[in-house]
Amino acid sequence: MSEVFEGYERQYCEASASLTRKCTAAAALQGEKLKQKAAEIKSGIDGAEALIRKMDLEARNLQPSIRAGLLAKIREYKSDLNNLKGALKRITSGNAQQGAREELLESGMADALGVSADQRSRLLRATERQNQTTDRLRDSHRTMLETEDLGVSILHDLSQQRQSLLRAHNVLDDVDDNIGKSRRIIGGMVRRMDRNKWIIGLIIAVLVLAILVILYFKFVH
Repeated sequence: MSEVFEGYERQYCEASASLTRKCTAAAALQGEKLKQKAAEIKSGIDGAEALIRKMDLEARNLQPSIRAGLLAKIREYKSDLNNLKGALKRITSGNAQQGAREELLESGMADALGVSADQRSRLLRATERQNQTTDRLRDSHRTMLETEDLGVSILHDLSQQRQSLLRAHNVLDDVDDNIGKSRRIIGGMVRRMDRNKWIIGLIIAVLVLAILVILYFKFVH
């Protein structure tokens, strides 16, 4: 539920309770005091109507799933306010003024204000239940956000670990490439050494053969 709506709702409930008490008190008044009290009640009713209009405007700007329940509460508030208007009208009506006051005093405003008080009591209980439900939803939403943050953190850590593994894999690939190059270089050196051995052996053989030829000609002739 919107916090703005809750604020208007609290103000309306307080105003409605105050108007009920004022109507009960006005039923025992006469003359100028009654006129003053009636004007005060009328001003309070106008203020309550303004609060209902603000609640209606705020409710219509909310999500449809929330809006329907709030509009139902607003209809009950309007009914409650109409009961207060009817009570004020009966108190201040011309010829029936005295009879209406006595009836209201005897019955404790059972018809109008009793219904109003009963409606207000039910609305307050419903509001309390809805606020509790809203608190539970907020707790669930907060838990979900915390879980989401934890999941994001875990995914971030896994991503970093994956990057580290990829870098390690790239390093290993570079090491493998270097080892391959080293093997090729060593293989080339071994082949050159073998070739040099053959060349040196061939040179030695030629030298030995030359020496033998020289000795042959020397001793034979």
